[in-house]
Amino acid sequence: MEYKQRIESNYQIMLGKPVIKGTRITVELILKKLAGGFTVDDLLGSYDQLKKEDILAAIEYAANVIADEETIEPVK
Repeated sequence: MEYKQRIESNYQIMLGKPVIKGTRITVELILKKLAGGFTVDDLLGSYDQLKKEDILAAIEYAANVIADEETIEPVK
């Protein structure tokens, strides 16, 4: 899946946080709901405008952000 087809970031929408295109549903919200115990079906039932592919794109986006993250070892 190519998350860029479903995720956008625009400073005029939710202060530039990544959202599902055409909505104000943030990637952050989706991830927090999943981490809090919501299932994909729960999310789909709670947010009519979401599709399963949107949720998977949010997870893929987050994984790519973490994969590209640089870590620095602390100086001891």
